[in-house]
Amino acid sequence: MSAISVEKETTVEPAAIKAWAEGRRIFVELTDERIIGFPADRFKLLKSATDEQLKQVVLRLNGYALRWEEIDEDITVPGIVAGNFELAA
Repeated sequence: MSAISVEKETTVEPAAIKAWAEGRRIFVELTDERIIGFPADRFKLLKSATDEQLKQVVLRLNGYALRWEEIDEDITVPGIVAGNFELAA
């Protein structure tokens, strides 16, 4: 009799280690060393935010979310990586 061993592959979504705004673009450096960016205008609340408000981005939930306290906006990092945006380009 032979036995078959099947290992389940575990994937870990990358988290952010740094986030910043340059003009009207938001950038995120990920734990897997990628840097991704997206236009602030892809999210309703970010679209109406000032450049200074955009610069106030902070990391939350161990790097799995971005937070803008003054405009009360939260965006998940896995959602950004997957390309899930509120507004069309």
